[in-house]
Amino acid sequence: MASNTSERALVEQWRGILALHARTQCELDRELHGHGLCASDFEVLDLLAEDAVADGACAFRVQEISERVHLSQSALSRLIGRLEKDGLVERAMCPEDRRGVRVALTVKGRALHGEVRPVQRAVLARMLSDID
Repeated sequence: MASNTSERALVEQWRGILALHARTQCELDRELHGHGLCASDFEVLDLLAEDAVADGACAFRVQEISERVHLSQSALSRLIGRLEKDGLVERAMCPEDRRGVRVALTVKGRALHGEVRPVQRAVLARMLSDID
């Protein structure tokens, strides 16, 4: 019986994590919508901006982005295409591997990221404040 109780608690904990993720994702999408972004769009911009801060203008290979965001390769490619169409990122061939593609923020993308970052961080702070 103790094993069953332990297992049930584990499942409930997992479901709580999933519910918190879903609520936070919905809140992020709602707040970012007014800026023309969804939560996944912002995650890619934030990743690119974070790395650029670390060592100047930097670009990630699409494969590197897919390893750090939770999107399929095809979903990520569509997302990058939308961001590129909106002038927020630019794609270029990798000089070291012509089969690879690098993605970098544009000036417009960096500016939008700077504008939206406080909104995203405020949502995270509000939604995740009760986590132990």
